[in-house]
Amino acid sequence: MGDDPLMVEYHDTEWGVPLHDDRKFFEYLTLDGAQAGLNWRNILNKREGYRRAFANYDVNAIAGFPEERIAELLLDPGIVRNRQKVRSVVSNAEAFLRVQEEFGSFDAYVWGFVDGRPIWNQWQESADIPAKTQESEELSRDLVARGFKFVGPTICYAFMQGAGLVNDHLINCFRFDDPRAPA
Repeated sequence: MGDDPLMVEYHDTEWGVPLHDDRKFFEYLTLDGAQAGLNWRNILNKREGYRRAFANYDVNAIAGFPEERIAELLLDPGIVRNRQKVRSVVSNAEAFLRVQEEFGSFDAYVWGFVDGRPIWNQWQESADIPAKTQESEELSRDLVARGFKFVGPTICYAFMQGAGLVNDHLINCFRFDDPRAPA
């Protein structure tokens, strides 16, 4: 993650920590979808803008956003102002609610793709880490079938890494042994 303080803090305190909070899952899906074609640092810089713009990730509120609200969001410099990406947050909130209804929580749903526990990889170099895996391809297919947008296999793998479904800290990283431990 280099010497960039924002990236270092994200890596050292958040990335790869197993997540079990539906609101945070929706935040991660939103941010990973927004990143498509962009730099992750830019998305982290807009994180507070996303929280403000999207009702602190209250999926019930977002699912009800009218067209007027979407038009306002497209003028907000605090987020990526891409019409498809903004609309996807609203349609993803609707799909997210359906998953919660079916499975009881998004947490119960998504952890099923890794048999309820993180996949613990043992990469020696960043270049060894794949862009996608069989599990991210399966998650992507299922999310798309449920109506989610901006959830391709590479985006899903980044989501799985960030949310701790996969531990991709390098074996020489101080976070490797227990990504849940405080930095």
